Amino acid sequence: MSSVEMIEYRPSEDEPFMNPRQREYFRNKLLAWKDEILRESRGTLENLQEESQNHPDMADRASSESDRALELRTRDRQRKLIGKIDSAMKRIEDGTYGYCEETGDPIGLARLDARPTATLSLEAQELHERREKVYRDE
Repeated sequence: MSSVEMIEYRPSEDEPFMNPRQREYFRNKLLAWKDEILRESRGTLENLQEESQNHPDMADRASSESDRALELRTRDRQRKLIGKIDSAMKRIEDGTYGYCEETGDPIGLARLDARPTATLSLEAQELHERREKVYRDE
């Protein structure tokens, strides 16, 4: 499948679930997402190296340190996301991608398109979150 076809292709409920074309679509989506995260991370590293200058004004220094802390927290979340992307890529390879880890049912194309790293169907995720809330409230 050419890259132009992949850009124009959108998985549809009218075709068999997780057919080779859908798997390729999600694989490319995950790879593009990972590449974007890595590119942003490289930019962050460059900015942090440039930003290491001393600020004469205490307010400037505090603002800079606050911005740097926020940026590092964002990068840490993205680092964890790369692990989820890699895990999703493995599931594509082993044929389990797109199926709920708890029920084995299809997760759903709309959910996967919105959250390509999803491992639970919407129903299973909602049940999981309700259980989590009950335990948190106790």
